[in-house]
Amino acid sequence: MYLEPVKKKSVILDKDGNKVKEVELPFIFSFPVRKDIIRRVFLAEFTHSLQPKGRDPMAGKRTSAESFGINLGMARVPRVKNSGEAALAPNTVGGRLTFPPSVDKKLVEEVNDKEKQLAVISALSATADTVFVKARGHVFKDSVSFPIVVSDDIVSLKTASEVEEFLEKIGVYDDVKRVKERIRIRAGKGKMRGRKYKEPIGPLIIVHDSNSPIVKAARNIAGVDVVNAKDVSVIHLAPGAHPGRLTIYTENSIKILDERLSKRLVS
Repeated sequence: MYLEPVKKKSVILDKDGNKVKEVELPFIFSFPVRKDIIRRVFLAEFTHSLQPKGRDPMAGKRTSAESFGINLGMARVPRVKNSGEAALAPNTVGGRLTFPPSVDKKLVEEVNDKEKQLAVISALSATADTVFVKARGHVFKDSVSFPIVVSDDIVSLKTASEVEEFLEKIGVYDDVKRVKERIRIRAGKGKMRGRKYKEPIGPLIIVHDSNSPIVKAARNIAGVDVVNAKDVSVIHLAPGAHPGRLTIYTENSIKILDERLSKRLVS
């Protein structure tokens, strides 16, 4: 174990933002924030989304060109017979690439399971710290206390307007406004490749059931993501390897996270 367990408490909020009760949080929310482990695991996880690419091994080589030799007063590059047009060499028009991308290159970085789980625990702990959440640039009301834990009935919200109203009542809708105001057109050729707009990261809602209506209801709100507690990773909790994302937990998702991760701290 890294530290003696420090018991933190948090209030449970209902759909209207009213305090319902107080619960004791598991030790995963008191773990020291290890930025180094979070960054290492984030970059390793990010590589899993990369798609291998390469070139045809024969690209630029389908020619009978060969050098004419020396003492002819011309460059000794391979030339097509009869025409004398340069080919094959990397410095010629239509020639091969010097160092083409290869599909054999290993893009995916592996990381130990222990490190992966400790990174998730550390990122969860950062979501319970106001300093880290503010440092990421999130906007919320002064009355908000972290971590934000809400009752399980919020998963029954069926429309985007209901989710927005809920976010307003718990004091974090200003962060959604921030995201909407900062959506901008990407610089460069990415505009032509299906990624025209850049959208900032907004609130994350961690639920206990992937089939809940809120999953579909929230996906049309700028910057908001909904993820199951069983699937949550550093990619969700610390986008860009920066810990402290504004995160909302349902009461049951806390229990799932505790069962999933606390055993790592005592092993």
